Amino acid sequence: MAASPSRVFATLLPLAADENAPSPGGGAGRPAARAREVQVAGSAQVTASADRGVVAVRVGSSKEAASDARCSVGRRLDYILQTLRQRGVKDEDTSVTRHIQRHEQLYSVEAEVRVVFSDFEKMEQVCFVLMEKLDRSVHIGTPQFTHSAESLSILRRRACVAAVENARLKANEVCCILGQALGRPLLVREEESREWGCGPSEEPASQPVTLQERVDHTAVTAYSRVFVTFDLKPKESSRRKM
Repeated sequence: MAASPSRVFATLLPLAADENAPSPGGGAGRPAARAREVQVAGSAQVTASADRGVVAVRVGSSKEAASDARCSVGRRLDYILQTLRQRGVKDEDTSVTRHIQRHEQLYSVEAEVRVVFSDFEKMEQVCFVLMEKLDRSVHIGTPQFTHSAESLSILRRRACVAAVENARLKANEVCCILGQALGRPLLVREEESREWGCGPSEEPASQPVTLQERVDHTAVTAYSRVFVTFDLKPKESSRRKM
């Protein structure tokens, strides 16, 4: 988590009299002067790796009879879906598409199962079992890693909270230098919020890349810049002297 330098402004005006205190003439007091305050503009950025992995599993068959091709694909498709259920993959995380076409005298049937995993270890286990049992009759695509909407929302909030905390720490340091005490926040405004990914790997395609490296290559960074105004108070020791 990194933060850029923040702008700090402080106003040190005399303490205003209580606006509700009676004036010497017996009437209401004059309106209070502008509050003493310290203003800080701070920023922070937070990075998070992908929390979803999408795997496409494809099976196909070409036969002279359409029914034979459909049955061949159906048996393997049933095994794939059964394997997913046995390992706790929810039905809503699985989608199946089928396609049939004719090439001259042959009927070709293809089916694709797209599975969304939040547990990458389970994803590896499922892929290994399917590859071991179905061998060359199944094609398992390279996992594609993404961020869920919930993950991105949490990331943005973390960046904003971190920016506010950075601003508070810096404002507190300024108060120590000025011999003042940091009071309650008067205004918190987020002025900028954005995120970006680190992009695809620049390694040569011939060089193997581990699963964790692929996950890290899809990390997203969220940036937040905030403007915060705090109440500025004299330290208790200074008040007692007064």
